[in-house]
Amino acid sequence: MLTADDPSPLPPSWAGGILTIDLDALAANYRSLRDRLAPGIVCAAAVKADAYGLGARKVVPVLHAAGCRTFFVAHLAEGVEIRPLLDADSTIVVLNGAMPGTEADLHAHGLVPVLNSVEQVAAWRNLARVRGTSLPAVLQVDSGMSRFGLSEDDLRAMADRPDALAGITPLLVMSHLACADEPAHPANHAQRASFLRLRDLLPPVPASLAASSGLFMGDVWHFDMVRPGAALYGINPTPGWPNPMRPVVRLQARIVQTRMIGPGTAVGYGAAFIADRPSRIATLAVGYGDGFPRAIGGHGTAILPARPEIGLPIVGRMSMDCLAVDVTELDDTPLPPGTALDLIGPHCPIEAAALAAGTIGYELLTGLGARYHRIYTAK
Repeated sequence: MLTADDPSPLPPSWAGGILTIDLDALAANYRSLRDRLAPGIVCAAAVKADAYGLGARKVVPVLHAAGCRTFFVAHLAEGVEIRPLLDADSTIVVLNGAMPGTEADLHAHGLVPVLNSVEQVAAWRNLARVRGTSLPAVLQVDSGMSRFGLSEDDLRAMADRPDALAGITPLLVMSHLACADEPAHPANHAQRASFLRLRDLLPPVPASLAASSGLFMGDVWHFDMVRPGAALYGINPTPGWPNPMRPVVRLQARIVQTRMIGPGTAVGYGAAFIADRPSRIATLAVGYGDGFPRAIGGHGTAILPARPEIGLPIVGRMSMDCLAVDVTELDDTPLPPGTALDLIGPHCPIEAAALAAGTIGYELLTGLGARYHRIYTAK
C-alpha cells in the first residue's frame, strides 16, 4: 500500500480500500482561505495528527508551495518529523508546548513552543538563562474554553514580576474559540472580549484567535493570524451552509462478493439486520480495522460511482475487515469482485458519513487507518 511517505511498489489491488487525496484541492483550499483575509494577516496551517490523517510528509510541502510559512503541530515529535521538509523561512509551532525535560530538544530542532502554563513559561525562561540567549515562544491565554492557556490570575501575577518573561521573545499571543462552528453562540463574543482583556496584560505582539470556522465569522475575528486546519482538508467550516471548501479526500471500498438472500435472513454479527425482502448484499473489504467507524453500520450509505443517484445502505454491524451494503436498488447492475464503492466522495461528503456514525468529520478523517492504498493526485 502507499504510505504517507513514499509510493508503494505493491499493486493497488492488494488492498481492500483506496484513499485518494487531492493535493491540488488542498492547495486551492489554502489559497481560498488566505484570500479571505485582509493584507498583512497571516494564514497559518494546522498539520497536527499527521496532517489530519492525510500524511504530513505529503501535505506540508504542498502547503509551503502554496505560500504557507507557519505550521502548527500538537507534539514535539510531529514538529521534528516535518522540520526537514521546510526551509528556515518557516516556523513550526508546537501547540502542547514542551513536556518537562524536553525543552532543549524542542529548541535544538528549531521549534517554537506554545507556553500554556506558568510551569511552561518558567521552564522556557530557565532554558534561555542557561543558553544565555533569548528564545521565541507563543503565549496562549485561556479566554473561556478552560482547556489550554494562562489564566487571568496567572497573567496578573506575571505582570507583577519584571522578569516573568526574561529571555523569552513572544512572537504571538493566541487563544481558541470553543463555539466557532455556531457563529451565533454567545460564548464567541464573550471569548473575544476576554481575549482582548487578557492580551492587554501581555507585551504588544501579534494575536490569533480564529481557526477554520472562526475565519468565516468576519474580519474582527482574524486579528493578525488565523490557524485553519479542518477546512484545508475539505471539512465544512460552516455547518448548516454549503461547504465553501473543495473536497480533498475520497474513500472507496472494494467488493469481495455479492449474494442474494431471502426475507428473514440475518446479515452480520448479532443478527442486527434482518432482510424484509429478497435482497442483494455486497460485502466490502473495509471495516473498523481500517478506521472506518463501527457505529456507521446500519446508518451510513455507500455509492456506486456509475449510479450516484442511489444511496446504498450499509446494513448490519460492521466487522473489523468488512462491511455489508444492500445493493438491491441497483437491480441487475454488474458488481464483479473488485468493484469500488464510495464511502466518502463526491456524492457522500465526509460530514454525512460522520453524522451517520454519530461523530464529526475531524474524528472520522484523523481515524482513517494505514491499510488503504493511498493515491496522491496533483497536476
